[in-house]
Parts: sequence; structure tokens; C-alpha cells
Amino acid sequence: MTLFQKPSEAETAILNVLWDHQPCLVKDIHEHLSQNKDVGYTTTLKQVQRLLDKGLVAREPGPGKSYLYSAAVSEQETKTRLFDRFVETTFSNSVSDLVMHALGSGKPSDADIEQIKQFLENLERQQ
Repeated sequence: MTLFQKPSEAETAILNVLWDHQPCLVKDIHEHLSQNKDVGYTTTLKQVQRLLDKGLVAREPGPGKSYLYSAAVSEQETKTRLFDRFVETTFSNSVSDLVMHALGSGKPSDADIEQIKQFLENLERQQ
């Protein structure tokens, strides 16, 4: 197994664009990112280059002298690894601490609580 190269927050935003719209030119990635955040084109280009260096994106020749970029890692695997690392480092691998914190910091609706109960019942049946 290769070492997981953790993407930064900005790099993760680029991966989200690619998972939804790949392959993309840097110009296309920048346009998608600019809909929600004020980001410069050269900043987007640099972040895409970092993702390429980390092995998280792949590129192929595009029109003219441009390149088309695609995610080289799956969305599910990346999110799972980021989540696992978050739980490990923030909650010392305690899923119950994570859940208690999540439920304690918000006000879950009755529908949310019911959905959580259903989920827990399904987990108990599977075990």
C-alpha cells in the first residue's frame, strides 16, 4: 500500500470538482471554484500542480498546449482516509466520542434522532 498523500482543504475542493466533472482543464476547475470562493487562476494552477506531484490527479494532453486533469484517487477512498485520520487524531480513535460531540454541538431534530435510532438498530442486526 502506498503512503496516502493528504490533500489540503483547497486541494480537496479541486478533487471535488474533478470527481463531479472530470476530465477538466485548469480553466474549468477555476470556473467551478470561483462560483463559491474568490480564488486566483494562478493559485488554482499551483494547487493542481501540487495534486499532480502528490499523485492525486493525472493529466493527459488536451486541446492545444493545455492538459486535461482527472482525479487519480477515488472519492470514496479519499473521504474514508480523511475521515479515519480525523477520528484518529481528533478523537483518539473513539467513534463514540465523535458521535457524542456531533450530537452535543447541534440540536438534532426528532427526525434526525429517529434516523440515528434506525441506523443503530440496523447495525445491531448486522452484528
